[in-house]
Amino acid sequence: MNRRDFLKTAGLATASLLMPEVSVWAKSAADTSAAHTSKLVVVFLRGAIDGLSVVVPYSDPSYYKVRNNIAIPPPGSEFSALDLDGHFGLHPALSPLMPLWKNGSLTFVLNTGSPDPTRSHFDAQDYMESGCPGKKSTSTGWLNRLLAQLPDNHSPVRALNIGSTTPRILQGPIASATFKAELRRRLSPIDNEVIAASYERMYEGRKDSLERAFQDGMEARMTINEKLSGEQMQANGGAIQANKFGAFGKQLGKLMSEEPKVQVAFVDLGGFDTHVNQGAGKGQLANHLQVLGHGLSDLASALGDTYSRTVILVMSEFGRTVRENGNNGTDHGHGNFIWALGGAVQGGKLLGHWDGIADRSLFEGRDLPVRTDFRSVISSVAAEHLKLSSRQLQAVFPDFSPAGGNPIPKILKG
Repeated sequence: MNRRDFLKTAGLATASLLMPEVSVWAKSAADTSAAHTSKLVVVFLRGAIDGLSVVVPYSDPSYYKVRNNIAIPPPGSEFSALDLDGHFGLHPALSPLMPLWKNGSLTFVLNTGSPDPTRSHFDAQDYMESGCPGKKSTSTGWLNRLLAQLPDNHSPVRALNIGSTTPRILQGPIASATFKAELRRRLSPIDNEVIAASYERMYEGRKDSLERAFQDGMEARMTINEKLSGEQMQANGGAIQANKFGAFGKQLGKLMSEEPKVQVAFVDLGGFDTHVNQGAGKGQLANHLQVLGHGLSDLASALGDTYSRTVILVMSEFGRTVRENGNNGTDHGHGNFIWALGGAVQGGKLLGHWDGIADRSLFEGRDLPVRTDFRSVISSVAAEHLKLSSRQLQAVFPDFSPAGGNPIPKILKG
């Protein structure tokens, strides 16, 4: 990273510390050039979500043999799976997503994940965010490298991060704007005119990258606040986590629909490491899925017409064991499912390769295998949706080729 990029990144990082709740923006005639920008949202579920409770293979009798206590009942009973295609069902807590499945804008790619066999949360997350499985020396995240391949619209809000710190996936020379989605917006010291003026005087006249970075940070905060200052986000159910994630879905959707220059956004959720008392149709995991389902539904709704130009990818570092453990939970596994939502997604059907869950089909006799590399899924979206060339894809995922055992699934329609 050169000095200019370092100062820009450092300056925006400083601004984000001053503005931990960075909020939203105003549209102008100059924005028309970005009015048809294709957008990407990545949602990362930390802790390794149990894919077999999300997309339930209820037609396979083996599923109920290996999961006596945590299996989701087949369609037709209380807290049972919601039928998708006669063989698979959706967890009942994700019912807000069924309209998206039925209108053909939601799909799940089966047996996806990282080819690296680690079952360490730290390593697996690092590999999926860097986009370089097995290599710990990669200094940048794949989403930052992807940004570098997109047309630079010179906007301080071209990349949004929902959180308090820059995640691994967004680390790199391209700066991102960080904001914390919450039920009620609160003022920060930087919103005080006297304090803001003091900082402006401190940076004024420097005529360098640090001054520009501060100005970009202030512009990002002003833009976000203009859109969200009057919002009173309502709870989606009553649980505190649902309220927080509901605020994320509505606020991020509003931001992305009203600000054409936003290109990518990232959000992560924790709490999916369900070793003990995972639950079935209701319980610990169901509570988290309810948060997730309402949040994604709110996001799709708030995007409005922009939903047709947005792809939302939902992923986790790895899956969980096919067989339940002795604590009515599941342990760290391997393969999982990637979710894809958006107006251009060829949804309403499952994608990828499915071998079943008989012992002979499992990775190391215990986990779902990885039949589709997660980089293949992202590459498909980047090529079809964001129009990246093969050369640009190599810059995003160096040393990766979709040839051979890494076919690129067709995620979008057409």
